[in-house]
Amino acid sequence: MIALMDMFEETVKTNGAGGDSGCGPVSLRFPWLRLLWGHLCRVGRLCMGAVRLLGAGILDQLYPPVCVHCGAVTGQPDVLCPSCWSRLRPITRPLCPVTGVPFGYDLGEGALSAKAIADPPPFARARSAVVHNQVARTLVSRLKFGDRPELAKFCARLMVAAGQELFAPQEMAGPTPVLVPVPLHRFRHWQRRYNQSGLLAREVARQCGLTCMEGLVRRTRPTRPQIGLNARQRARNVQGAFAVHGDMLARLKGRPVIIVDDVITTGSTVGAISRALHRAGVAHVDVLSFSRVVIGADDS
Repeated sequence: MIALMDMFEETVKTNGAGGDSGCGPVSLRFPWLRLLWGHLCRVGRLCMGAVRLLGAGILDQLYPPVCVHCGAVTGQPDVLCPSCWSRLRPITRPLCPVTGVPFGYDLGEGALSAKAIADPPPFARARSAVVHNQVARTLVSRLKFGDRPELAKFCARLMVAAGQELFAPQEMAGPTPVLVPVPLHRFRHWQRRYNQSGLLAREVARQCGLTCMEGLVRRTRPTRPQIGLNARQRARNVQGAFAVHGDMLARLKGRPVIIVDDVITTGSTVGAISRALHRAGVAHVDVLSFSRVVIGADDS
């Protein structure tokens, strides 16, 4: 069918214009040819759609979509099964308007967490989609270390819902924010083959129509893995480890920045990046992550 369509298309293109013989275009001499070509196009599109649906059905039978956490069969790809979904803990209001840490009960409009009062972060607002419990921890680990980049689509969907407040312009008709992922050092990037924060930032940008600038911030030196370090050690580990790319900063044109990361533990990494951006002249910085460590939260 495709070959026949190509043959007719080439015939119409080749003979569609009038020649020296003065006999006029083929489409005028043979109007049935144009009519036949139109029918063939419609039939071809229907056939190709049917083939795609049939192929997808066969693949679903051979390799059915499964839960991204436990592997149970699901009705569609890149989702959690009902059991795992019920164990995920979305972060919703009431929460601290600065750090994004959820409150156990409503403390009133504008109430801040103890950390936001005692040690205000260098960013304006942080929002996370879910609590970093066992399910979220497994997803992040597989995305980061398990060579499962497809998990970024699922995580980004929840991040888009959690970050709606950050995506809106700061002022009426103001500039929209730019997404900037937490960078990896080039050697670690080479080891993993991809930056999980970059995958999340690109997917969030795709889903909500924002711009992602991956090269705006770079990691100037390798740092120790943050796992196992306390808050003070984490802050010292990333101190001075980030720099802003001057040429890309000019392309930013004063727009606000949203730093994107997979998980916020103490906030030391996104805090160090926020300080680097402020030193470079970026006025407004927010933070968006898939999960967040919440002290005292149920880990089940």
